[in-house]
Amino acid sequence: MDQPAGRASFGTLLRQWRRLRGLSQLDLSLKAGVSTRHLSWLEGDRAAPSRAMAIRLATQLALPMRDGNALLAAAGYAPMWAERPLGHPALAPARAALQRLLEAHEPAPALAVDRLWNLVAYNRMVALLLAPVAQAEPALLQPPANMLRLTLHPRGLAPMIEDFPAWRAQVLQRLARQVGASGDPALRALHAELSALPLPEGVTAAAPHADDAVIVPLVLATPLGRMSFLTTVTVFGAPHDVTLAELAVETLLPADEATARMLREALAAAA
Repeated sequence: MDQPAGRASFGTLLRQWRRLRGLSQLDLSLKAGVSTRHLSWLEGDRAAPSRAMAIRLATQLALPMRDGNALLAAAGYAPMWAERPLGHPALAPARAALQRLLEAHEPAPALAVDRLWNLVAYNRMVALLLAPVAQAEPALLQPPANMLRLTLHPRGLAPMIEDFPAWRAQVLQRLARQVGASGDPALRALHAELSALPLPEGVTAAAPHADDAVIVPLVLATPLGRMSFLTTVTVFGAPHDVTLAELAVETLLPADEATARMLREALAAAA
């Protein structure tokens, strides 16, 4: 099977994903209902898969839509799922629903990010929390503003975060899990970049320690006062577009009444 220069073959991608999922050829053959011999031939590019077989393997490997499309393309087939920019007219209803969702969370800050943690939409309360960053390092907010970079950069939100070393470790661990599950080189590069960022002035690295807390709060020293948040993540149900499938809405829920009160007062002032 001839492949364009620089593009991995179907067999190479299939083998990479099987190994990433921790499956043997026997494991995958049983899951997909195909002989081990045929699977071996597919991985060695000695046999070409049918479109149905490529889709079956992508399904059994639980590939994200983007990677399922890439597997189909490597086999010489058209993508199964559309991939349009969020500004595409066809996604206008989803954009409107997304903004309504973010606004409905007010006074809690809520924002939407893409697969690389780039900020694509947010409500008024997020703009309020990011105001100190706009003053200290406005370049961090230039599109595409990356939320993880904003959080860990020494001139971003990092100086505002209480127990920053522990929060930084949690963010990097979460990103490392994403890299491990997806093998995404862009996420791997982001992890390397963020790991190399210096700590904010006056902050020293802390040794890892056991913590019995069920949920680790995000505590910020904001211009309005000390705020404590618990984070939740929401995704679109049954999306039929790669862009929508990769969007995630992160909501910062007040972890105590003092934070809830400050948010209500800030929203009232903004209104």
